[in-house]
Amino acid sequence: MSRLSIAIPSKGRLKEKSEDWLAASGFTLRQKGGGRGYSAELEGLGDVDVMLLSAREIATGLIEGQIHLGITGEDLLNDLSSSATADFDVLHRLGFGGADVIVAVPAAWLDVETMADLEAAGALFRERHGRRMRVATKYLNLTRRFFAERAVGEYRLVESAGATEAAPAAGSAEVIVDITSTGATLKANGLKILQDGVILKSQAALTASLKAEWSEATLAPLRSLLDGVAATARATTLARLELSNPVSEAEMTALGLNSLNDRAALCPASKAREAARHLARIGAGSVAITTVNQVFDPENQVFEKFVKQVS
Repeated sequence: MSRLSIAIPSKGRLKEKSEDWLAASGFTLRQKGGGRGYSAELEGLGDVDVMLLSAREIATGLIEGQIHLGITGEDLLNDLSSSATADFDVLHRLGFGGADVIVAVPAAWLDVETMADLEAAGALFRERHGRRMRVATKYLNLTRRFFAERAVGEYRLVESAGATEAAPAAGSAEVIVDITSTGATLKANGLKILQDGVILKSQAALTASLKAEWSEATLAPLRSLLDGVAATARATTLARLELSNPVSEAEMTALGLNSLNDRAALCPASKAREAARHLARIGAGSVAITTVNQVFDPENQVFEKFVKQVS
């Protein structure tokens, strides 16, 4: 792969939030072929391949090394990968698409509150019914690993093809492993989350493949993207002070300001008003506080860390 390949969710709120996040970092997504097209371009990033795929397809492509970079859920990445540390690197957690992968049982199971209780209930269930209790889920690998870590073995997996939370009521499973944001759907279906039954706190993440072929040609646009992301994040913590009269660099430094010239400085946003008032009192004249869109630094720690992994 001679060009950087980037995969973005193809529909729904995950696509909308991903577009907003990219745009805030200076990269506008332009979909090709109208609303039904499955390729796009990112303005401001140059010559890269941008694909619109499902979140599962993106996770699979990253793990198999078919895609360099993508936005998808941590739940899918961790479920589909047999070795997360060898397959992918989460560069940035994006703060949206949040949900927990959890273990839930019928609320009527009053004596089952923990994973240890679930193992005991599983042994009793097998004794009474002559079979193991069924656990319905789409997250087969996550479930196996979590249950093994908690020494729960009295169960068998049932792969869920539909609404997992309905499985106990439908009689197709006794326990479920599913994803939830508020727990409201679980409660509506008469289920409760075990006290120690949170397998993973997931959210959307900008993720790079460790299996893809990386070169200078693919790393260069990755650096541009990560610089834009870092510059936007840094700007949210700062304010710009613009002075009508010049003030010496020494006076600005004494106030903890980053002097841009004798009439402008960067300041922590939380201290901007206090600094502006002080500057006005010492002769700066009128001091305006303005927002900062992006602040670029010479180094990018996220990029450098990733380069070490693939070099």
